[in-house]
Amino acid sequence: MELLFAFIFGAVIGSFLNVVILRLPKDESIVFISSHCTTCKNPLKPWHNIPILSWLFLRGRCSFCGSKISLQYPLIELISGFIFMILAIKYGINFPVTLIGFSFLTLLALSMIDFRYKMIPDSLNLLALVFAIFGAWNVNGIFTNLQNALLFAGGFTLLRFALSYMLTSSAHRHAKKTVTSWSKNYHTYPFIEAMGEGDIMVAATMGALLGAKLTLVAIFLSALLALPVMILVMKKSKEEQRVPFVPFLAIATFITYIFDSPILRYIEANY
Repeated sequence: MELLFAFIFGAVIGSFLNVVILRLPKDESIVFISSHCTTCKNPLKPWHNIPILSWLFLRGRCSFCGSKISLQYPLIELISGFIFMILAIKYGINFPVTLIGFSFLTLLALSMIDFRYKMIPDSLNLLALVFAIFGAWNVNGIFTNLQNALLFAGGFTLLRFALSYMLTSSAHRHAKKTVTSWSKNYHTYPFIEAMGEGDIMVAATMGALLGAKLTLVAIFLSALLALPVMILVMKKSKEEQRVPFVPFLAIATFITYIFDSPILRYIEANY
């Protein structure tokens, strides 16, 4: 019964996440505009908003105009429900686990927005970090989470600076080879950013959730998960080569969080 409650609670939050994912990138209110069909604009009835079940009963179509309802809606609700259920299996239902679940669901929303719009809203990023920091079992745990968040935020900031400098310097050297009398007084090379500021905040959230050792494992795992996708898009256009990395970071963080004990045992046994 406890696990069913956790799943239903997660699915309900997932239903709200769909609103956030749809409206936040468009700078629309996520509170004061009632749920409506994106095609015919008719306000939805309460029975149209039952997580997962409404989509199944309506067969994936609007009851007013018959337009298709994206599969994203039940999938986000289903994933959100499973996230809370898996956390409940591992730790039970309590206040810290609820905050940790909120952090993972916020990372899920960030992943979908990054995947669809190639953007990472600061408001959601900060919210995920706050949930992660306060998702501790005692006051000392909160300060430890904050310390780990700052550690990885600073580390990723330095990494971003170093990589951006190297990439921009390389572009500068290449541009100097093609300088002309018309362009010698102008910068003909771009400033290249190796990673966005949003990735730095996600790294801070990972640090707060996992601690130092496990965050390094999650970063390595995220790179492994992203590698096949990067290989597939290598021959495509530059725009298509822009693969959102937050989804891979979020998946790797959740896997590492759930399997933290065996991972730590493996690290201690081999090092």
